[in-house]
Amino acid sequence: MPFIEHVSDADLERLALERVVPALQDFGFCYLDGVLGEVAGGAVLQQVIDMHRAGVLQDGLLVGSVPGVHRSSIRGDKIAWVSGAERGCDAINFLLNMIDKMISVCASRLESKKIRERSKAMVACYPGNGAGYVKHVDNPNSDGRCITCIYYLNKDWSAKEHGGILRIFPEGTSFVADIEPLFDRLLFFWSDRRNPHEVQPSFNTRYAITVWYFDSEERAEAKRRFKNLTDSSLKQSS
Repeated sequence: MPFIEHVSDADLERLALERVVPALQDFGFCYLDGVLGEVAGGAVLQQVIDMHRAGVLQDGLLVGSVPGVHRSSIRGDKIAWVSGAERGCDAINFLLNMIDKMISVCASRLESKKIRERSKAMVACYPGNGAGYVKHVDNPNSDGRCITCIYYLNKDWSAKEHGGILRIFPEGTSFVADIEPLFDRLLFFWSDRRNPHEVQPSFNTRYAITVWYFDSEERAEAKRRFKNLTDSSLKQSS
């Protein structure tokens, strides 16, 4: 499916340098509205709906289990991981390429981060039964995740009626930031302990696509730690 370029590369560069970089540096988060436009954004939404209807989305997993605590009391989303190259994901791939371009522009201006890779895209649905995600930090243990990017897909969303707000608790501040998951909105924030956040209970079907960009040096160190831990465990078991 061909997509009309909603914004040029020059526009993406300007948005990255004039909006995203200063906001991340000053506040730790930033969001932009109308990034793809109705046609391309609608195509992404339709592909996510198709995945949901086809049963592709599965319960999101927890990193470790807590005895006596049910998964749904912590996170209630259903997810799938996609690269964008899969059949029926061309619009999602278009979105990912656009975000890649913006982060590439940002990378040289953001602290001392060396951002050269990212995760696959996590397509997520909160099914509208009051499901949410309790307050957490994406990268509490230096696993390499540097910037979290979330693209929202929810038309005619009313936070008062539907809930589903992403609330950020910026470290060292006395305020919170409430981000409504509105259609064609793109959110950026630091993935580490600077930005604990939660997804408040959703009472309508809530779709989003999340990708994480890695600091290459922190990521390499995390992989080394994991390898050393695995090697040590294998030696002990043998």
